[in-house]
Amino acid sequence: MRGIAGLALLLYAVFIVLPVLMSLRSSFTDENPLKGAGAFIGLANYREMGGDAELRSSVVYTLALSVGVTLVANAFGLAFAVLLNRSRLSYRVLRTIAFLPQVISGVIVGFVWKTVLTEDGLLNSVLVRFKVVNNPVNWLGEPHLAQVSVGIVVAWVLTGFTTVVHLAALQSIPPELYDASAIDGASRAQQFRTITFRMVAPATTIGVTISLITVLKLYDVITVLTGGGPAYATESTALYIVKTAFTSNRFGYASAIAMFLLALSAVIALTVTSLLRRREIDL
Repeated sequence: MRGIAGLALLLYAVFIVLPVLMSLRSSFTDENPLKGAGAFIGLANYREMGGDAELRSSVVYTLALSVGVTLVANAFGLAFAVLLNRSRLSYRVLRTIAFLPQVISGVIVGFVWKTVLTEDGLLNSVLVRFKVVNNPVNWLGEPHLAQVSVGIVVAWVLTGFTTVVHLAALQSIPPELYDASAIDGASRAQQFRTITFRMVAPATTIGVTISLITVLKLYDVITVLTGGGPAYATESTALYIVKTAFTSNRFGYASAIAMFLLALSAVIALTVTSLLRRREIDL
């Protein structure tokens, strides 16, 4: 066991701690692969971040997307879990189907949904055919529509995960609690509010925290679906980091933004987890 633990710590140090430390070091330099070794510039990169309008816009969008997607994915995840909490084979098949979006590569998800949401895509073809709209909707070409479209796609992916997490919590609830409440005359709505919603609180904590972290570092789906456009409307902070590093070749500045995103994600995750765990105790 000690050997396995030591190996795990070594792998963690090599693949997690070391890259973070290297990125932290780079954030204090003007490192640029086209100019050779970067010179130490202190906090200049961090000061520049304060006046970077594009970074500020990407952070605002990323935070809004994180909150919206987290709420939607966990609400639908709990609802689907309640509906699929049955023992019959058909429900087991549906549970597998519900989880499929979570195991599909984000790149593939982006390409599939892009074919659906383009002006000549499947969604517009159906809407026009049934006369829901007269002309194709530019789902990915209008800033607000593109933002909503990205949110729906990401929520669709994460709902598979939140469904499974809540379903596992539901299956651990003793049936005797529902039997006793039924004898006392509790309705289905009352059972959900007083038993189900309370007992799945730990699963909700996991689902909300993982959803937030996932969206805060989201890159692949947005890159394929919109590329951050139109007019930077769907540019996430992670996408901006990659663009800064590999398009502008400003590795030092990109590392500083990455450190900021890491700190922001850690603060948000720890705060939300702490608040939700207090809710578990209160319940």
